[in-house]
Amino acid sequence: MMMPGVKSASIVAAVVSAMGLAGACKTSQEPLTVRVDSGSVRGVLKGDAREFLGIPYAAPPVGGLRWTLPRKPQPWSGVRASRASKDCKQAGKQPSSEDCLYVNVTAPRKRRGRLPVMVWWHGGGFTQGSGKDYDAVRLATEGKAIVVTVNYRLGIFGYLGLPGLKGSGDFGLADQIAALKWARRNASAFGGDPHNITVFGQSAGAMSACALLASPEAKGLVDKAIISSGSCRLRWPAGGLFPGAPADRPYVPVKQGQEDGLAAAKELKCGDVACLRRKSADELLPQSASFSDHLAYGTALLPRDPAVAPLASVPVMIGGTRDEARSFVGGAINYDPKLITAKTYPRLLAAAFGKDAGKVAAKYPLSRYRSAGPAWAAVLTDGSWACSALATARGLRKVYSYEFADENAPNVNGIKIPGFPMGAAHASDLPYLFDLGGRDLLVNKERKGLARTMIGYWSAFARSGDPNHRGAPRWRPGLAPLSLAPGAIRTIDAASEHNCAFWKTTGVA
Repeated sequence: MMMPGVKSASIVAAVVSAMGLAGACKTSQEPLTVRVDSGSVRGVLKGDAREFLGIPYAAPPVGGLRWTLPRKPQPWSGVRASRASKDCKQAGKQPSSEDCLYVNVTAPRKRRGRLPVMVWWHGGGFTQGSGKDYDAVRLATEGKAIVVTVNYRLGIFGYLGLPGLKGSGDFGLADQIAALKWARRNASAFGGDPHNITVFGQSAGAMSACALLASPEAKGLVDKAIISSGSCRLRWPAGGLFPGAPADRPYVPVKQGQEDGLAAAKELKCGDVACLRRKSADELLPQSASFSDHLAYGTALLPRDPAVAPLASVPVMIGGTRDEARSFVGGAINYDPKLITAKTYPRLLAAAFGKDAGKVAAKYPLSRYRSAGPAWAAVLTDGSWACSALATARGLRKVYSYEFADENAPNVNGIKIPGFPMGAAHASDLPYLFDLGGRDLLVNKERKGLARTMIGYWSAFARSGDPNHRGAPRWRPGLAPLSLAPGAIRTIDAASEHNCAFWKTTGVA
């Protein structure tokens, strides 16, 4: 981050560091055993990368440390082997455990100079996911960056609030920030620049990145941020996440969080946190769904709602996918095809928009779409996702906006409905940056070419705060997003395409 009044020699040094030119005359072969602040770790070779899996960045939050702010891990002797940790405790994924506060580091085998550090916060509605699901070898080697993927506490374990409980509602965010601090302290061990840290996240991870930018902790901790498919002003109308669900936002006032925590405690027949700490993790897990999208503000860590708080003055990339809501709508149809039909469409609009339902129906008539599913998805993509991202971008000092638009992207959500293609749905951009679960899902040269260009943009931004790189179409800063599709990278008028002026008249965006 450039600061006014810095002497010219300092500026030159900063530029040299940012461009990775320090020591450029010599390429170093990097060691497989490195020393971090808690002990030595040994990685493994994977192609042109070194992987260091399962490094503890905080003490296990178990027993008396359940629902406490993260503490530094205990030092260890000897050399810790690279081994993936268990995922943080969550439903439907085994093995998972409360002992889960670990990071994975992927770094090139060779480098010139100090490399930018990219810290990844995964998505999953604050209740699911893990860092190890995101194989970062391509991003690290093609992008010449150090990539750190993070586990953080989820569900009731990460976002429980109770009156008088320090850290209420923010334990997952506190974990993410602790991992950022770990990355800054230990970047040099892997060949990274501790003064060039970018946080990037998708969905819940993006909403967490917004929270970081609204937190006092951001100052001096993060140099850049990439926010993908989850903005600071995101909100869903009634039925927006699932038909019949109430209106929702990723952030809640701490008082509401504490009331929800008391309700969960009552369900568990507990009157205080000591009783809850005596419960097994499996006894607590059924309550986790109540803490989805439940990050608390009005706290020491997050004093103000990210929707209205001033955000840290760092360069930001922000965007989403063109057909964001198709995955959510498709999931609901798979669950019960009767939920979203031509017959129920007017009721969905009425529940979501009340007196404005007629206006929305006129703007998004069923006659324009193959069926009610694509119509409802267009309403939610525009009103909830796309326009809120643009609204967030307006409040940023230096911003690069984008929209992922590959209509034939991998169907990562596994939803197949006749007449309702998923297109560029939520999370369909992830295979262009990572091998998900260790698998490269890009099957042809056009997709692979787009992936190389995107990795170039993401890593160039991490290096210098400017995503432009040699051989790629020009990406101009500002509110006009760069549309990312194979062979069709171009600047678009997303505000017009997603009807953002209309949504302002409804009070939604």
